[in-house]
Amino acid sequence: MTKLLHVDSSILGGNSVSRQLTAQIVASWRAANPGTEVSYLDLAVDTPNHLSLESLGFRLPADTVLSDVQKRENAVSEALVSQFLASDVIVVGAPLYNFAIPTQLKAWIDRIAQVGRTFKYTDKGPVGLAGGKTVIVASARGGVYSTSEAMTALEHQESYLKVIFGFFGITDVRFVRAEGLAMGEAAKAAALAAAQIEIVAHTQTSANQEKTALAA
Repeated sequence: MTKLLHVDSSILGGNSVSRQLTAQIVASWRAANPGTEVSYLDLAVDTPNHLSLESLGFRLPADTVLSDVQKRENAVSEALVSQFLASDVIVVGAPLYNFAIPTQLKAWIDRIAQVGRTFKYTDKGPVGLAGGKTVIVASARGGVYSTSEAMTALEHQESYLKVIFGFFGITDVRFVRAEGLAMGEAAKAAALAAAQIEIVAHTQTSANQEKTALAA
């Protein structure tokens, strides 16, 4: 059974385009892959604390004596990284806030970026330990950043997510993009229509590949 982790991070609730897109991605994936088990994480509601001296316990030597606060923070980190590692597919809602991802999403990434769990260091450099997963990012943007080098250089949303998931060893990172959302109703409608096409392409492709593999 495929396990899918659905992660939202927008603070806009029902007005969020990224939440709308992740819900559609998950629904389309489940329609194409019956029996998929879905777990949900709303980082705007249940945000892990940002990294601090108390929440860095999982990076300390194993024989370190931890405080009660560090133990509680360690339990949060362990639950999040275990949930991530147990998932085959991760659908991430990632709106663009001030040229980057929401701090809530960054806090989650900081908790799952663990040496020995999602990556390791070797004499030849870092090696990702979380390969074999599929990540689908619902990218929502008020402006248009994909059509020129000048604008692409300003965004640290898709570029960062591609790098960090790649660092974890994940090579199958897909983007469903809706941009230009703040540039008028016509632009928003066109962006959402384009995103629908990408949703079908990214979810149906995996289903067809799996069916082909089973028939081989």
